[in-house]
Amino acid sequence: MAIELNENAPWRAAVIRDFAASELFARTFDEGMTLVEETAAYLDGGGRADAKLLSRGAAYAYAGESMRLTTRLMQIASWLLVQRAVREGDMAPEGACDDRYRLGAEAVCTAEASPEANDLPMGLLELLERSGRLYERVLHLDKRMYREAAEDDVPHSPVLAQFDRLKAAFG
Repeated sequence: MAIELNENAPWRAAVIRDFAASELFARTFDEGMTLVEETAAYLDGGGRADAKLLSRGAAYAYAGESMRLTTRLMQIASWLLVQRAVREGDMAPEGACDDRYRLGAEAVCTAEASPEANDLPMGLLELLERSGRLYERVLHLDKRMYREAAEDDVPHSPVLAQFDRLKAAFG
C-alpha cells in the first residue's frame, strides 16, 4: 500500500523534497555510491584471491556474507536513486511514497553473521561493517520519512476516522 499524500498531510511532500535537497542526502548518496564501487572492485579483485585461501566452511560463509553485502548495497542504492530522482525533479515526492521504493530485505540485511564469519578476510569484514552501518542509517531515514509518516497521516480524531470510513463505504 502506497502512502498517500492527502489533505491531512500536506507537509509530507515538503519533508521528502527537503531531505532530497539536503546536505545529509548528498553525503549519504556519495557514501553509498562510493561503497558500491569499492565493493565491486574488492569482489572482482582482491576478494577473489582472498576467497581462494579460505577453508570450506569459511568459503561458504564468504559466499553468504558477500551475497548479504551485495543485497544491502542494492537496497541502499535503489533507495538513494529514488531520493535523487525527487531531488532532480524526475519524480514527484508522491511517487517516492510507493511501497516498491521502500528499503527492503530487512531480515537478510540485518541478520547476524554466521560463526564462520570470524574467519573471513579483513577486506570483506570491513565492507560488511560499513554497509551494515549505512543500511541502518538509511533504514532509519526510510522509516521516519515514509513508514512512520504514513501512520501520522491517519487522522487522530475518531470522528474524522469514522467520516473517512463512511466516505469510503458510500463513495
